[in-house]
Amino acid sequence: MSALLAFLNSLAAVGAAVGELVQYGWRFLKNLFLPKAVLVARVLAAESQLALCQQRLESQGVGRHRFSDGFRWLWVLLAGCWEDWPRYARLMQPATVKRWHEWGFRLFWRWKSRRSGRPAIAPQLRALIRRMSRENRLWGAQRIRDTIALLGFPKLDVETVRKYMVRGGTFRQRSSTWLSFLRNHLQVSWAIDFFTVTTVGFGRLYVFVVLEHGRRRVVHWAISAGPTMSWVIQQLREATPFGLQPQYLFRDNDRIYGQGITGFLKSCQMEEVRTAYGCPWQNPFVERFGGSLRREVLDHVIVLSQSHLERLLQEYIEEFYHTERPHQGLDGQVPEPSPRLTQQPSNVRAIPVLGGLHHRYVPVAA
Repeated sequence: MSALLAFLNSLAAVGAAVGELVQYGWRFLKNLFLPKAVLVARVLAAESQLALCQQRLESQGVGRHRFSDGFRWLWVLLAGCWEDWPRYARLMQPATVKRWHEWGFRLFWRWKSRRSGRPAIAPQLRALIRRMSRENRLWGAQRIRDTIALLGFPKLDVETVRKYMVRGGTFRQRSSTWLSFLRNHLQVSWAIDFFTVTTVGFGRLYVFVVLEHGRRRVVHWAISAGPTMSWVIQQLREATPFGLQPQYLFRDNDRIYGQGITGFLKSCQMEEVRTAYGCPWQNPFVERFGGSLRREVLDHVIVLSQSHLERLLQEYIEEFYHTERPHQGLDGQVPEPSPRLTQQPSNVRAIPVLGGLHHRYVPVAA
């Protein structure tokens, strides 16, 4: 009985050996006629995983395998050109290789689109934008863009200027709303208004302004501690010499004007346009000037006296507002434009205005 069992065991062993031999032979014959590309893919898959296991054994590593970028790129390529790759992925799940493919897709398109977007501007021009934003904390991107264009350089996009500005400390301007009547009569209409200024001794000064709508130019201004109707009429006489008076004059309903202003305007053949009560938006240009005056000068200076305020207004209006400050309503131009010479961005000189609160920029010879 024991001999029979031994004989059966030997037959089973021989059968298993023959079956394994047949299996290896069939695999050999099948691989013999496979394309070389498939064989190369199998060899790469086996060799890469074997090398990773060998590195782990040499370093006595424990835990999960650490796949390098080269290993990931290899399996991304194999998954893209070999359909039977999941059968040979032994050290990772097929879902992991798919995540690697998404990672490679993002890197590929990031590399391919690296030159898209806005074209880069010259380094000197970028430095000039940072310099202007650093020296003028009240200026926004549009103000800097228009100032650079006034220097003779190509007009940049507002978003490009905002990209290279120094962050923080800039004032965001609001665009005003223009009435249809004002748009049709800008060149023949002026506006008058009062602005109050508090001095260091808590006194009150009144600034009277006459503004030309066409070029946003301050035709006349004066300061008084106690203005009267006769004083206002005298200021209007000085602002409107013979032959230079406008056709329309806009004003609010301030009680200081009285009926004498109406009679004076009729005698000068100027038509009076009075705004509605509590509607400053109906006289937007001179109100905008008052807001700019406060934001750009008066909010940053303590007025000591009337003479001090006169010096500040003289410097702000004559040396900056008329000749250097770009206006949105004038398409980035100034009320009193002057010819500009085209120079390189490095050949620009900054001239402080109002003690460095603002700056004028003029091109200079190299």
